[in-house]
Amino acid sequence: MTTAPDRQPDRHLPQRLQDALGPLQDRERVAERLLQSSARHSFDPDTELDWDAPPEPGKWYWPPELVSLYDTPLWRRMPEEQRRELARHEAASLASLGIWFEIILMQLLVRHIYDKPVTSAHVRYALTEIADECRHSTMFARLIRHGGSPAYPVSRLHHNLARVLKTVSTTPGSFACTLLGEEILDHMQRLTFPDERVQPLVRGVTRIHVVEEARHVRYAREELRRQMVTAPRWERELTRVSAGEAARVFSIAFVNPAVYAAVGLDRRAAVAQVRASAHRRAVMQAGARRLTGFLDEIGVLRGVGRRLWRSSGLLA
Repeated sequence: MTTAPDRQPDRHLPQRLQDALGPLQDRERVAERLLQSSARHSFDPDTELDWDAPPEPGKWYWPPELVSLYDTPLWRRMPEEQRRELARHEAASLASLGIWFEIILMQLLVRHIYDKPVTSAHVRYALTEIADECRHSTMFARLIRHGGSPAYPVSRLHHNLARVLKTVSTTPGSFACTLLGEEILDHMQRLTFPDERVQPLVRGVTRIHVVEEARHVRYAREELRRQMVTAPRWERELTRVSAGEAARVFSIAFVNPAVYAAVGLDRRAAVAQVRASAHRRAVMQAGARRLTGFLDEIGVLRGVGRRLWRSSGLLA
């Protein structure tokens, strides 16, 4: 890869380094472009959104096709109002999951830049992304409160598994897990913010998140590609296994089953029908398809890791 004559080459990136997707771009140039995008397209949710507007009667908090029970026998027996109530609680569950995940991501990003030059564009962009994620987390928390649903934390087991991940994760493993959490939710939110059946506040929250997450995904993808080329073999193998296990946990934790009891459904029956639902499986695989295609091309979906991804239901 060539660099401009007046620029120092990226010392972390060997010349002409490439993977199956082609030559890797200079780390600093990527970060500078992302910083420019951040300057043009960043939002303050506290002022951008109308938090005082009351909910609109008859509108959904999440598109019905994305609700976990959609098109199951149980769904077909539920009255419309109960379906909308389930969507409201699932939106709160997903917002709670998003906060949990973004707190993990912020810690992983801080670890990533700890030993890197503090004046580099790469580090400045990571700090900018951390600021974005702080705003997203407070935005999601405010959305939960506004919707009148409780927060739905992940199970104690998954909470503590994440504590281990934050402690032992390798750099490529961190970025693979970052993409797992970002891209599936991003796919669903891209279907949500243009949907006029959905509450305006929810559409506004998802629009902000989609715009800002696009550059977070770019940053993570570029760094994961670099890491999968430069990391030692043991670290690449560990990344494949840890990403596969993260996919398995993520698929289980995606919707807290307490939402079913909250709207008067039998929790066990609802969970069983979600697991058996071909529609739900198709929705989750569609959300993961762009990511799994990318991970496959750069060598993450191999061996035990690939089998774990299949067992998660996210990989067909």
